[in-house]
Amino acid sequence: QAQLEESGGGLVQAGDSLRLSCTASGRTLSGYGMGWFRQAPGKERNFVAGISWSGGDTAYADSVKGRFTISRDNAKNTVYLQMNSLKAEDTAVYYCAQDSRFRGPYVPRIDQQYAYWGQGTQVTVSS
Repeated sequence: QAQLEESGGGLVQAGDSLRLSCTASGRTLSGYGMGWFRQAPGKERNFVAGISWSGGDTAYADSVKGRFTISRDNAKNTVYLQMNSLKAEDTAVYYCAQDSRFRGPYVPRIDQQYAYWGQGTQVTVSS
C-alpha cells in the first residue's frame, strides 16, 4: 500500500519556524503535483500550499503567503513545507497529499483532486 508520511511537526512559540517533510513509500512523487493541507479542531480541512510536478509552479493560501514555502526534492522523493513566522492560528494537523494526475497542468487547491494522503502531523503554535 503506497503511503505518504509527514514529519517535522511539534510545539513551538509564535514567531518560530518549522519545516515539515513528506516522504513516500511504495510510490514515486516524481511527476505528480503535491499539496499541503491543514485542519484545525472543529474546522474543515483547507489548502495551504501546492507545488507542480516540475517544481516550477507553486500556490499558497492567502493566510500563509510570504511566510510558508513549499519545495520538493525528487531525488529524495520528499516534499517540504518551510513555515516561518508561525502564528497561533497556524495550529492544526498538517497533511501532505499527492495529485491524482500525472504531470497535471496546474497546482490543484481542492482536496478532491488529490489521490493519496498522509496521516498528518500536529503543529501547535503557542502565543
